[in-house]
Order: sequence, then C-alpha cells, then structure tokens
Amino acid sequence: MGMDADEDAPVYAIAVAAELSGMHPQTLRQYDRIGLVVPGRTRGGSRRYSQRDIMQLREVARLSADGMSLPAIARLLDLEDEVRALRHRVRELEQTLDAERRSRPGVRVFAAASSGQVVTVPSGRRIRRSTEVMLWSPHLASDGPED
Repeated sequence: MGMDADEDAPVYAIAVAAELSGMHPQTLRQYDRIGLVVPGRTRGGSRRYSQRDIMQLREVARLSADGMSLPAIARLLDLEDEVRALRHRVRELEQTLDAERRSRPGVRVFAAASSGQVVTVPSGRRIRRSTEVMLWSPHLASDGPED
C-alpha cells in the first residue's frame, strides 16, 4: 500500500508536471477546470500534481491523439479510479476474512451461488464473484428461534 501513497503524493508544481507529461501548462489548467485531471492544492492554492496525475495526463494525451473525446477520456479515468478503489476494498475484505479464519479456527466459510446452492469454501480458496459469502461458527449458532 505504500506504493499507492507515494503515487498519490501531490509533489510536482505545474511547470514540472507539464514537462513530465509533455503538455503545455495551459492544457493542464484546462484539464483541471473541466475535472479531467484534478491536482492537489497547496494551502496557497497552487496546483501540485502526483505521479498518478502525471500518468493520467500521459494517458489523456495518448487517448486524445488516438481520437478519443475528452468526455470519453474523463469517463474512462473515472472508471479506472473506481476499479482501483474496488480492488483495494476487495484486498481489505480478503484480509479481514483471512484474519477472521485465523482468529476463530472453528469458523467455516460458506458461499451461496446465485442459484441458491451453498458450498463450503476451503481456506485460502478464492471465491467467484457471483457468490455471497457467509461466516458460520457452530458455538455462535443459536439452538432455535427466539420466542
């Protein structure tokens, strides 16, 4: 995760970012105004670009040169951000699930497919996307419905 933090650190002034991305500073200002690549800001309001911003600017230049419109590029960048966030969340959930398995050895994990079929998931096995996951521990299960 340290790599993500470094990529997102707002460190480059606009002149440096423009040089690194091969664009004119005015183009970077325009992209910021329209929300395409929005850099961080200093307390004084100066733009500060991260390594991820630089990579996005290069991608915008490449896609634009290939004939893609700016609104389409903006949508693509939004989707890439969403995928990155979802992958991060999946890693967090997998770590939580692994920690839960280790802390409670009696816990078994079941997956329910969209068809309703329920299967036990062996420790360490990845679960298909179309399944719901449930933790079950025999000592936590109730003996029956509450009255």
